[in-house]
Amino acid sequence: MPECDAESGALYRPGEPIPPLPYTPELGSVQRGRPVALDRETVANVLGEPTLLDRFVPEHGHSGMWAPLFARGLLLGSVTVWRTGHREPFQPEDAELLAEIASRAALSVDNARRYARERRVAVALQRRLLPPATTQGPAAETAGLYLPAGGDADISGDWYDVMPLPSFRVALVAGDVVGHGLNATAVMSGLRSAVRTLADLELDPSELLTHLDDLVQRLGQEMEEDHSVGATCLYAVYDPVARTCVVAGAGHPPPVEVRTDGTTRVLRFAPGPPLGVGGLPFETLTADLEPGSVLALYTDGLLDRYDGDLDAGLRWLTDRLATMCVAGSDLADVSRRFLAELGDAPRRDDIALLLARTHAVPAEDIGDWEFDADGSVVSDARHAAREKLAEWGLEELAFTTELIVSELVTNAVRYAGGPVGLRLARNDVLVCEVTDPSNTQPRLRRALWSDEGGRGLFLVAQLSTRWGSRYGRSGKTIWAEQPLIPRDVDFAGLV
Repeated sequence: MPECDAESGALYRPGEPIPPLPYTPELGSVQRGRPVALDRETVANVLGEPTLLDRFVPEHGHSGMWAPLFARGLLLGSVTVWRTGHREPFQPEDAELLAEIASRAALSVDNARRYARERRVAVALQRRLLPPATTQGPAAETAGLYLPAGGDADISGDWYDVMPLPSFRVALVAGDVVGHGLNATAVMSGLRSAVRTLADLELDPSELLTHLDDLVQRLGQEMEEDHSVGATCLYAVYDPVARTCVVAGAGHPPPVEVRTDGTTRVLRFAPGPPLGVGGLPFETLTADLEPGSVLALYTDGLLDRYDGDLDAGLRWLTDRLATMCVAGSDLADVSRRFLAELGDAPRRDDIALLLARTHAVPAEDIGDWEFDADGSVVSDARHAAREKLAEWGLEELAFTTELIVSELVTNAVRYAGGPVGLRLARNDVLVCEVTDPSNTQPRLRRALWSDEGGRGLFLVAQLSTRWGSRYGRSGKTIWAEQPLIPRDVDFAGLV
């Protein structure tokens, strides 16, 4: 601890370190939470160093009181009051009054410390739960922005997320949890994990929100009575092959699209109820998005600029997006400009903003075919795949791709009927998709040595890096991915 300037004659300033003091009965009383009366002689005895007296006692100070800032068993500091001049000395009842004032002040200080600590924990936890500020993928490049509430407002449960999906698609999410503090952050964490899990199942956006609604209702039943659970959510899936975006919402503001020519549109749809209400369906909107357009997902805190007039806030947001998201603009720079424009003024609610610039898989990197439900079309499907791979210069993948196509098309013809769709698409990986009209879930099993069939999906799983299925409004699609650089496969082990 630095030495005090005893010759300066100035009293200690707030925050200035005080040297260790020897133990005295007066100091012990303060440490135990009791006030003490002071005079210059008593202070000199407590200090044990006469040269420090002028740093603790004001000039002409003759009567003082010393009371601790004591709260919840913790000594936070102390309050010292002195009288100077010819005023009467403090009486014992004055010391008791100061102790009462100091006790209430200490409780307020401790509450502020606890609030600040909880808020720091909640902000840190929420930021760690968010994805990287910027991402790059075959479907879109994204940039996100999160700002906690300011001033006297507590942190809420706003979040956004970006999740790569099979077949080059990407899921974009924005959500807002009811409530504040660590409780809202914990609920947000659970919902984000649930969305990621459900997204891996490749559910339709409306079906995903239905499952999420059930989860929020269960959370509400498990929570204590003084904690309500609810949330709004917007879930969008963009397909760079079809160049379409499927959107569903649960009580959440609609996304905004900024086209490459600078025009904007709000993707309005019939929003479902907030999560946790239950009993009502969620509807989807399918919108065509041109490559290079920017899709903005956000929470209502960004619209809260005109005393609760969300329509005016949406007009402001649309205008700012049209100005900032010009063709070729860097989305991370756009986020920083939004941050600068929002300023440091206290906010009543959290703000989350996710910007996604869409990409598209070029038509020359896609092969599409449709076949009848006839066993003879399997060879036609293999031939079409082989020719397309030769066109792309991927002849080394021809053998494994033909096996995958043969197994998937054979299963579709045998168990699902027609028409059967086949699609090959290349980007950072090669994707093979087979679509049929059946909603039957494919099952992977290991056939016995005596079985004549049952090895189709097992072969597909071994020949690809990953595979899966998803359902549409009619039928399903089974997909398989391969790296563009062939990998070694132990074909002997597949028998």
